[in-house]
Amino acid sequence: MPETPHIVSDVMTQTVVAVGREAPFKEIVQTMEQWKVSAMPVLEGEGRVIGVVSEADLLPKEEFRDSDPSLFERRRRPSDVAKAGAVTAEELMSTSAITVHPDVTLAQAARIMAVRRVKRLPVVDDIGMLQGIVSRADLLKVFLRPDEEIEEEVRRTVVSYLFPAFSHAIHVNVHEGVVTLRGHIRDTSLISVAVRLVRAVEGVVDVEPQLTGESAGRDGPGTTQ
Repeated sequence: MPETPHIVSDVMTQTVVAVGREAPFKEIVQTMEQWKVSAMPVLEGEGRVIGVVSEADLLPKEEFRDSDPSLFERRRRPSDVAKAGAVTAEELMSTSAITVHPDVTLAQAARIMAVRRVKRLPVVDDIGMLQGIVSRADLLKVFLRPDEEIEEEVRRTVVSYLFPAFSHAIHVNVHEGVVTLRGHIRDTSLISVAVRLVRAVEGVVDVEPQLTGESAGRDGPGTTQ
């Protein structure tokens, strides 16, 4: 079977730029500029994550700088209007911080980012203490695996598992992350299973099955009708 999927702790950045809840507006902007980040966790105490402040949280101050928000804007965008008058990280941050644990799989983290429409996730332990941060770019690191490494894993964990008697006759080729399977097998119903298992290997971009053989249950020589 395929090896255990990579988890967030495998790719996360452990050195995280963060601010305290009382950090003033200007300090937040300066920190983002200094470290070239677009969002930061907001911490309290010894490092518990209580929110995230991003560039989007800061923009309303500039947007409404020259004019007072209209009644329509106050009703339609109450959060942005409130942030226009905010001066600390606690007032600016998104309070329902979306976080993940270090043992979450990369697929699960990617799903959370897509559903919640965020670009990064603070990584926390069981009591909410900051452990690191994982970004979209971090999740894509698995696609940097060498083709040779992917090929070896496919042979060892998929081909040898599904086709132990025919593994010598199945050729595996990987180019730019695309896995091609060639050869003759006895049971073609296993092709779809093989494709699914190969896709589960970290770093695989696509699978091209070129396997031929007899279908399971096909009548053999001497079978009566």
